[in-house]
Amino acid sequence: MRLAARLRSVASVLFHRARMEGDMDDELRAHIQSRADDLERSGLPRAEAQRRARMEFGGYQKFKEECHEALGAHFFDTLLKDMRYALRILRGSPGFSILVVLCLTLGIGANAAVFSWIEGLLLRPFPAVAHQERMVAITGTAPSEPRTDMSWPDFVDLQRNCKLLDALITDKIMGASLSIGGRADRATGSIVSANYFDALGVRPILGRGFEPDENTGRNAHPVAVISYQMWQNTFKGDPQIIGKMQRFNKVEHTIIGVAPKGFYGTFVGWAIQFWVPVSMEQTFEGGPYALDDRGARWIEGFAMLKPGVTRQQAQAEISSVAATLASTYPEVDRGHGVILLPLWLTPFNKAGELRPTLSIMLAVVIFVLLIACANVGNLLLVRFFARRHEMMVRLALGAARGRLVRQLLTEGLILAAFGAVGGLLVAHWCRYALVFFFPRTGTVPYLPGEIDWRVLALSIGVCVLATVLFGLVPAIEASRIDLAAALKSEMGGLVTGQHRSWLRTSLVLVQVSLSFVLLVGAALLLQSLQKMRNQSPGFSTKGVLIASIDLFGSGYDAPRALNFQKQLVARVEMLPGVQSAAFAGFVPLGLIPPTSAPIVVDGYVPPLNEEPVVDYSQVGPGYFATTGVTLVSGRDFTPADNDTAALVAVVNEPMAARFWHGKNPIGQRLQVGDHWVRVVGVAKVSKYYSVSEAPRPFFYMPLLQNPTGRVSVLNVRTSLSPQAMALLLAREMTALDSGLAHNAVISMQEQLDRSTSAQKAAVGLLGVLGGLALVLATVGLYSVVAYSVSQSRREFGLRMALGADSANLLWHVMSRAFVLTIGGVVAGGIACFALARFAAGLLYQVSPHDPVAFGSALAIMIFASMAGCFFPAWRASHTDPMVALRYE
Repeated sequence: MRLAARLRSVASVLFHRARMEGDMDDELRAHIQSRADDLERSGLPRAEAQRRARMEFGGYQKFKEECHEALGAHFFDTLLKDMRYALRILRGSPGFSILVVLCLTLGIGANAAVFSWIEGLLLRPFPAVAHQERMVAITGTAPSEPRTDMSWPDFVDLQRNCKLLDALITDKIMGASLSIGGRADRATGSIVSANYFDALGVRPILGRGFEPDENTGRNAHPVAVISYQMWQNTFKGDPQIIGKMQRFNKVEHTIIGVAPKGFYGTFVGWAIQFWVPVSMEQTFEGGPYALDDRGARWIEGFAMLKPGVTRQQAQAEISSVAATLASTYPEVDRGHGVILLPLWLTPFNKAGELRPTLSIMLAVVIFVLLIACANVGNLLLVRFFARRHEMMVRLALGAARGRLVRQLLTEGLILAAFGAVGGLLVAHWCRYALVFFFPRTGTVPYLPGEIDWRVLALSIGVCVLATVLFGLVPAIEASRIDLAAALKSEMGGLVTGQHRSWLRTSLVLVQVSLSFVLLVGAALLLQSLQKMRNQSPGFSTKGVLIASIDLFGSGYDAPRALNFQKQLVARVEMLPGVQSAAFAGFVPLGLIPPTSAPIVVDGYVPPLNEEPVVDYSQVGPGYFATTGVTLVSGRDFTPADNDTAALVAVVNEPMAARFWHGKNPIGQRLQVGDHWVRVVGVAKVSKYYSVSEAPRPFFYMPLLQNPTGRVSVLNVRTSLSPQAMALLLAREMTALDSGLAHNAVISMQEQLDRSTSAQKAAVGLLGVLGGLALVLATVGLYSVVAYSVSQSRREFGLRMALGADSANLLWHVMSRAFVLTIGGVVAGGIACFALARFAAGLLYQVSPHDPVAFGSALAIMIFASMAGCFFPAWRASHTDPMVALRYE
């Protein structure tokens, strides 16, 4: 009986201690040990004493489980009560609840959307690919270039000798002519190594991938794997598609597989429609056979690290192999290396253009989240002060302070949960929103976000962080309530409670300052974009249209292509409204870069280890007059500059300054490849890669002297619109060859706009998020002023009784809001100056301290703040003194 009583006593003590401290196991072990010590002192051996003590407490495990069950039931019962009460309270204030959830939805949704873009475009851009955490981009380096492509023989040697890599994958994007039912169209494809699908872990849903022997032989394996989208759209989901023939670049290819749904290739920005093995490189790239040429650099690709291998370890190994190749083949590989890059730094895709924009957006959405949290914290704080009477009653009736804190945190958690669900829905709807910031004509880029478990986990983490940030504010206030003092000051209103307003004021200052920073950033980027688009790129943007015509992809060899170009130019120049037309090898500011070639300048001695490589373009007669590229001296190319005439070239001003040191280069010679050419003109510098690029050497060569069949850009100077020109051009092309695909005709101004689409995306996104932040800040300021007005009713009544009129009260309230706004603007301005050094690299010909940007942001901030505070100020100015003095 004594033992049973003792057990019950211990159980009771331990149960209550476990509820308070959670130390049930330790306490019970201590009691067992104490009982064993008592038995040992009574004469029992130590081992026997330990055994008997354990037998006496034999119900320990069962007892522990019962206690845990009781504690768990009590915890969940209390939690359910708190949640039911919280839902009842929130349902009783639908306006407040909707406003808080909307603020959280916008804040969390903006973060989740940007997280999904970063995940889907930079970190894990290939959702159907297995083990992307082990995937790296591989690219070559050269003495004069930070990166270059690799040759196929070098690639094979790297694949053979690198033991820390599971696989090396070739992937080169290209365009092709697609012939279906007598109609020609354009398709985006990739030239890949035979191990492409196996290395990526992508299994075709129909047919097979490529086999190892399909890597070899000159155009020996005309087979293709098509995308799921092409299978559905072009071939209508034909279940018998495997084994059928399809013409790509006028060559019959056997379709051997269909890629799974959701796999778009490994070039971020464009959805790949078909894949062919590297043995077909010459069919799609043209020129000499490149698979045996160690000097032909065209390979782009990826590598898969072996499990447990770091990128640094693999880099050390591949650099060693590259150094061996450079010493073994010095005539072509001297100075060339290989680097491995993480996926987010992959150089050969469109994501690189968006990397700065996404970096800006990541910082911006954090600002928006902070503004949303500060706004919600302010709303909850105001809500808490409105409920302080309820809190005091509950405390007076014996409620624990911890219970009040838990109740308020539960309400915050429920609001955060609704906000998180809404935010994820917003992010889901915004997955493809980036494409809206790009031109809608031509081929629209494919830039999807990816909402996977990582984005969900990060969004949930943001939700929890938001709950802590805004939910603790009223909870802390509840834990600090002095019941006696609160009851005494209950009749004092806001006049006696000003010491509590500093927290609300601080939260408003945070919102205003961060909103001001975002508005300044949006104004600076907008000015930078306008500078880019308004500055002359060195060629005419008005009255010049361009159209790409893929003759090589349509089976034209060089002589036939040159004949077609001559005939088409003659026909186009006869059209009404057309002044001139000329072909060129590339589009300035386009996706495809110009051709590069090593040069030797007569009389120029390069520094040690320098091998000058300069970009150039082949252009037709009249190109400079057609495109508006100004000739500083010398002449334009004419029809007489053909294959029977002396080889000539036109250089730009930076090239003349670098290689001839300011002397007139006309009449001087330079060697391009194996041929010496003579300079006949000097052109002004223009933009070739991007609007923000520094001046760089460039030269032009006559198309008629070295036709390749790859020159495919028709430039037309005309007063016609792009739509009208497209119809006329299609008619003339059909008259010459009805099997040619008709590409879109765009203006050079649109080409310029396309080249700044990443900057436009940054401006648009920052404008949207800045506007969102401004709305949130205005709501926060409104809530504080409205609460202050409601709590200062007696003060306003007293002022009116003493002679103040409506205008005085209106100005009194508006001045408070104005002071808050100016305080936030000052804090935001200081933050802008502190962040200036980070913003300088993102701007083009705009100072990060530009007064126009600051002035416009200030004007917008003041206008929004005054507009948001006008209604509560107007309500204060119409206070009835008699009603106000009787208040409470």
